[in-house]
Amino acid sequence: MKEFCYPAKVTHHNDDGEYYTIDFPDFTYCFSDGETLEETLKNGREALTGILKCMIEADETIPTPSKLTGKDIHYISPDKSVIFALELKMIRLAKGITQKEIADMLGIKYQQYQKYENPAKANPTLKTIQKFEKVLQVNLI
Repeated sequence: MKEFCYPAKVTHHNDDGEYYTIDFPDFTYCFSDGETLEETLKNGREALTGILKCMIEADETIPTPSKLTGKDIHYISPDKSVIFALELKMIRLAKGITQKEIADMLGIKYQQYQKYENPAKANPTLKTIQKFEKVLQVNLI
């Protein structure tokens, strides 16, 4: 499964007490903060997961992670449910298969398949993942 790690810029502030902010250059409105670096990275992951879920639900184009470097850059990946949904959709689109076609290939209803590309609803079993791998001829895990 391809990792969707996005660069995040973490800034340490020492003005009126110590705190950190985090923002994701690949997304216009994705940022968070925290009192410690660890808390800030955790909050950043939640923010990244949230914005990707919203973009998937709105059927918006998901940006490819940029390659940034620097001492303040940390690479963060969203929750696995988002990664699975994104990867599944990208593979399906690359193969030129519609959701209806893949549902037929899997022997499931179209509406059931749609849930697998929605991170808020996707919760595939290992057996289901193995069916996807066989039908799509890829490794997902």
